[in-house]
Amino acid sequence: MLTNKIKALEAARAKITKLEQAIAAEQSKELATLPAKYGFQDVNAFVKALKAAAGGRSLSKTKGGKRRKRAIITDDTKNKVKAMTVAGKTGADIAATVGISVPSVQNIKKELGLTKARKK
Repeated sequence: MLTNKIKALEAARAKITKLEQAIAAEQSKELATLPAKYGFQDVNAFVKALKAAAGGRSLSKTKGGKRRKRAIITDDTKNKVKAMTVAGKTGADIAATVGISVPSVQNIKKELGLTKARKK
């Protein structure tokens, strides 16, 4: 009885896998025909039109349209974070003043030993 259920489960999984593969293949074919369907000569022209329709937005840009820069954490940055932490400032206040993210502030505080260990 149990072996029949296991076999049925394996058959269902195989059927799902086969269906997922068929969907992926059909989806790829449909996506490949989109540029021509909308009258574009190639994919690049189609992508350019999509970006224009979306207002030039891109996933790699912030809401203001500027690319985000990765914060460079220097010794000076760490010293500012330490001083502000000792002064009782919040992580959000420190991040805004220093120009880094709140997680970066937390990482610096952890590195400098300024955080309390969690109780287990």
